[in-house]
Amino acid sequence: MQTTDVLVIGAGIVGATCAHALALAGLSVRVIDARLGGATAAGMGHLVVMDDNPAELALSKSSLDLWHAWAPQMDAGCAFTACGTLWIATNDEELQAAHTKRATLQAQGIACDMLDAAALARAEPALRPGLAGALKVQGDSVVYAPRAAQWLLDQAAAHGNVVFEQAEATQIEGHTVTLRDGSQRSAGAIVLASGIQAPQLCPGLPLRPKKGHLVITDRYPGTVHHQLVELGYITSAHHSDGTSVAFNVQPRPTGQLLIGSSREFDTTDPAVNHAVLARMLQRALTYLPGLADLNAVRTWTGFRAATPDSLPIIGPHPTHPHLWLAVGHEGLGVTTAPATAQLLAAQITGGMPLIDPSPYAAQRFDLQVAA
Repeated sequence: MQTTDVLVIGAGIVGATCAHALALAGLSVRVIDARLGGATAAGMGHLVVMDDNPAELALSKSSLDLWHAWAPQMDAGCAFTACGTLWIATNDEELQAAHTKRATLQAQGIACDMLDAAALARAEPALRPGLAGALKVQGDSVVYAPRAAQWLLDQAAAHGNVVFEQAEATQIEGHTVTLRDGSQRSAGAIVLASGIQAPQLCPGLPLRPKKGHLVITDRYPGTVHHQLVELGYITSAHHSDGTSVAFNVQPRPTGQLLIGSSREFDTTDPAVNHAVLARMLQRALTYLPGLADLNAVRTWTGFRAATPDSLPIIGPHPTHPHLWLAVGHEGLGVTTAPATAQLLAAQITGGMPLIDPSPYAAQRFDLQVAA
């Protein structure tokens, strides 16, 4: 049996950042991933400061700081682009919400500016006329998350004792993980970062799948310059039931446009739901009418792992002394992975966390079933 300091289950963006932080803290790390494809490969890679509540703001802000620190070292394949986000207001009520959001972000030292209708039209000429304005958050960025996850694993290996193994974990018991082939791996600590698959290894985790659709177009450089998000997205993103869509378009460095977003509960069917896709695209056309003339080259779906309060679970499992959790990031996993990893590594090593870890602790849920 092989022994290491920490065994990380999951090599998506959350698991990769955890491996990176733990290796930089001087621990030996084994990463196990079945390469089944998860939220990291399916998502937009939008790095965005979100402020629905203080805990979300703290986690996303500290993560963005880490992303920007890494950006100059990242290779071109990571496609890190500091495009900024425009939160678009269609009317006076949404414009007031934008002003409130600006005050919240500026109080935390986050650079952002209001654009009136004329300034918004100059910044994004493809948007329909008549919009009320927008909040521009300069530091928001985009990254190609699958490559960024691999870059983080490569950096971790360059800094310390890190082993990657392509395998499927089927059971966690004590210090030991059993793999699909029956072999076992042991570690002083086990970090579960396998997204929506996590409850299979740790029954009782309060995670629900939120299905999402994305569309990517052919290359149309210069059509859109910022990540464009409607202010109504904030409401639709956190619906606890039903199906919702919102306008969310991202310019890729390739010149392509990535179009979202949708949320469906209570389905694990990966097939494209054409009714939801049609609603999502129709919503996008109400903001960017010219999308109707562009060629879409691919459509796909993915599943976000959502907790009841829309905050991730980060820290020790309350009834399993060797198991640590980094799950439930919903649609913010790429954004918040760096601070998640820093919090987890600090708790495992006894270091000082960047932010208060208590809002993300598993104890806020009734986890009676040990893994």
